[in-house]
Amino acid sequence: MANSAQARKRARQAVKRRDRNMSARSAMRTAIKKVLNAADAGEKENATKAYTEVVPVIDKMSGKGLIHKNTAARYKSRLNARVRAL
Repeated sequence: MANSAQARKRARQAVKRRDRNMSARSAMRTAIKKVLNAADAGEKENATKAYTEVVPVIDKMSGKGLIHKNTAARYKSRLNARVRAL
């Protein structure tokens, strides 16, 4: 366990940040699944709408450092390919 006041505060901050990051990452994954589910169902209009909603979410996660910028680019590219294939 943390022994100094500074270490105790850092431990508290780490817990808060972890919770926030997990929530944000979960929201991103949910948004991605909306695109994939719409694409699998063959609903081009819904998939396109979901894709336009997920792109800013992915960019925000990349900007905050939750995912690498290349990972964000890969997600967007693959989702866009799925939507265009409809």
